[in-house]
Amino acid sequence: MKSKRTMLLVAHAGRPTAVRIARLVVNRLTAAGVAVRVLAPEAADLGAAGADVVPVSFQAAEGAEMVLAIGGDGTLLRAAELARPAEVPLLGVNLGHVGFLAEAEPEDLAEAVDEVVEGGYLIERRMTIDVTVRANGDVTATTWALNEATVEKAARERMVDVVLEVDGRPLSRWGCDGVVFATPTGSTAYAFSAGGPVVWPEVEALLLVPISAHALFARPMVVSPRSVLAAEVIGAASGHGETSGAVLWCDGRRRVDLDPGARVEVQRGGQPVLLARLRRVGAADGTEIGAPFTDRLVAKFGLPVGGWRGRSSSRMPAGEGGEDGRYREEEPRAHA
Repeated sequence: MKSKRTMLLVAHAGRPTAVRIARLVVNRLTAAGVAVRVLAPEAADLGAAGADVVPVSFQAAEGAEMVLAIGGDGTLLRAAELARPAEVPLLGVNLGHVGFLAEAEPEDLAEAVDEVVEGGYLIERRMTIDVTVRANGDVTATTWALNEATVEKAARERMVDVVLEVDGRPLSRWGCDGVVFATPTGSTAYAFSAGGPVVWPEVEALLLVPISAHALFARPMVVSPRSVLAAEVIGAASGHGETSGAVLWCDGRRRVDLDPGARVEVQRGGQPVLLARLRRVGAADGTEIGAPFTDRLVAKFGLPVGGWRGRSSSRMPAGEGGEDGRYREEEPRAHA
């Protein structure tokens, strides 16, 4: 007997809009014969009749078809902690500001849920990073991140002094506010705010971005996905002013305090996060749900693209085009 389809719903229960949308999603899914789970701490606020209540644990998403996250990127990152170990795809409805991780906006809700019910989605594998903390050679903590791991100063009034290392070789010593180790997915998050490059999600690379470094050579760097990056927290700050210990944050959610002498190692994660991508056209602004990353950049940042005509499909070399190999015909150009 075929098991019933099941979805896990994670919502920002402190936001009335998220609660309202979560209830609509639960009602639409259950009406389509799809079972829905909600997390115990959120169940009372959501008041989603017909949903199964499950504890917050690594088993919450086991056996589910998908994890639905309703909120900002913080909610989606929290949901990723449940979806990743279960190897279940994750889909977000964005209620935040930029929301690069989310797939749909509230205006797209009905269409997005219908696509999920019909199975009209693809799955992207997003690279993660594994993070190891050592003290005197001993491992003191291990964790991971989808967006980034940051080594930051612990005291606001002092810098953190770090030596950066790539593949076992020293790169530079910085007195700084911190350093960001990011994935391509995280290139539009903290790394972007710190002046790092935007990297397309399908690019396999690691990013190293300093935060307010007092150094002549302190540029964002893109390195091989096979590299091992490290930051050693220096105790005495020779020539860099006073420094203190540091703190490690992974995705802004998991914290590890770092004493002077601590070492943080970052490398490509052994397990990716799966993101669900939908196919239809959204109602919010005419851009596709699951649109190419370039279109997402334009929409999220309101980039000026007026005057763009593109290339005529009749002049496209054989085999070029979007994922489906098709381009819209260019409108006839007016003669000068």
